[in-house]
Amino acid sequence: MSRTTVLVVDDIASTREDIKRLLYFEGDISIVGEAGNGEEAIRMAEELKPDVVLMDINLPGIDGIAASELITDRTPETAIVIISIQGEPEYLRKAMAAGARDYLVKPFSCSDLAETIRRVKNIYRMRPARAEIQPAGEIHPDALAPAGKIIVVFSSKGGTGKTTLSCNLAVCLAQTGRNVSLVDLSLQSGDAAIMLNLAPNSTIAELVQEDDLLEYSLVNTYLAPHMSGLKVLPAPLRPEKAEAVKAGHVEEILTRLKSNYDFVVVDTYPLFNDLNLSALEMADEILLIFNKDLLSVKHARIDLDILEGLNLSPKVKLILNRSTQDYGIKTSDLEKSLNASPAVFLPNDEKTVLSSINKGHPFIMTHNHSRIAQTIKDFAANMDLPVTAGASGAAGPKKSLIGRIFSL
Repeated sequence: MSRTTVLVVDDIASTREDIKRLLYFEGDISIVGEAGNGEEAIRMAEELKPDVVLMDINLPGIDGIAASELITDRTPETAIVIISIQGEPEYLRKAMAAGARDYLVKPFSCSDLAETIRRVKNIYRMRPARAEIQPAGEIHPDALAPAGKIIVVFSSKGGTGKTTLSCNLAVCLAQTGRNVSLVDLSLQSGDAAIMLNLAPNSTIAELVQEDDLLEYSLVNTYLAPHMSGLKVLPAPLRPEKAEAVKAGHVEEILTRLKSNYDFVVVDTYPLFNDLNLSALEMADEILLIFNKDLLSVKHARIDLDILEGLNLSPKVKLILNRSTQDYGIKTSDLEKSLNASPAVFLPNDEKTVLSSINKGHPFIMTHNHSRIAQTIKDFAANMDLPVTAGASGAAGPKKSLIGRIFSL
């Protein structure tokens, strides 16, 4: 097994030595160089082309953010991990905008450091295989499959209604006769199976333990069927099993499902981690859901900033949940704060929602004439149908079907 090569960048020599000591016994990781400033880091990254650069954010001259941008442009095969004593969202946003794949806050443990390096290397290792050009005359089986749409439901704040929207939207789409799958990426606390009254024996945690993750036929055996026709890939049954799932697994699973389903709905954990970032980058639509309270609006503003920094804004649609509830904030005020208007206003219907959750039956099925169910049905009806690969001639990159951000 090839070793992961690492360039360490920090202006403090003792910190560089500490990092080298932390990684000394990691047999699969090799430090190939170190730099004390941004200019030196850029030069060494171009010369050494390491798998991973550990980049301190505060450097003399060219700082870590600017150096990361230049390295990402000049050596795109190198993954950047920002290290800093600052853990605020603003620093995270800047790091992501600069092309960083992960962010470590000092002090960090040996296991955190090594796992982060392996994780970002794995993401980059997976990507070239999907970008390879097929030999002349050879057609990959997925090339003739439907080019499905990946819909990621996200918020960095818990309690906004992500899982409720994910489950009901997925069931709604399935009821129209389309092939729909739901992936529960809330790995440590996923509730999609419970909301759908499913008792799965196997989950995504067991799937990623298989030797060959690339075959759709294998992925399909782990999908739990729902009475609506929806197929569900559940979250692990135990939180500790979530550690087995890596970003590379997520990318491969979504790639296979996208090639075999009209719609792939992804529920997420409220965090900008590498798993969610992989899903967000692959998404055709990102449904950013939030409530009308001040904290939720604040998180939505931060989420929008980070997604803009990642060049993902064109995929985003704002979903305002519990829109009819009076929290003392006018819709016009939150639109001004977010500099955007919601695409969907979900009415507040606590009785219907809680009843459906407790019974394990989505309200889109049991209360399909309610206002909240009708709102989701109207939204689903206006979703663009997937485009079949090869329908317009030679297969090519699938264009995004969303023309502008936050369209009403």
